Amino acid sequence: MPYELDEQKKVGLGLIGFGIFFTFLAIILFFDRGLLALGNIFWLTGLGFLLGLRSTLQLFISPRNYKGSFSLLLGIFLVLVRWPVIGLLVEIYGCYSIFGGFWPSIKAFFYQIPILGWIIQYPFLLLNRLRSSSS
Repeated sequence: MPYELDEQKKVGLGLIGFGIFFTFLAIILFFDRGLLALGNIFWLTGLGFLLGLRSTLQLFISPRNYKGSFSLLLGIFLVLVRWPVIGLLVEIYGCYSIFGGFWPSIKAFFYQIPILGWIIQYPFLLLNRLRSSSS
């Protein structure tokens, strides 16, 4: 197996999954502040377990990620001071800013998943076919 998961990484993936679940649940329940905070705590803790403490700190403290790190922490603060919608939007921007370089790898990974890859690629294939037929 090219990439093996030890127990620490499995716990990290589980915590990230719980963080995403609680954030999704908070959005469904009209931006519940407590669930958003719990989702943030689970997500950040899971990221620390998955990457390791040193790699996580290097990711957030790196000079090219200052803007994203500040946005993420500001978003968490805004959620805690009862501005959940704005806080979540700032967090999403911070995550996109920090993890923006990983999108090509994530996209390639999703394309390899049997059904999901076809669903993701289908609109682009359809657009290419429409462009070639209209020319």
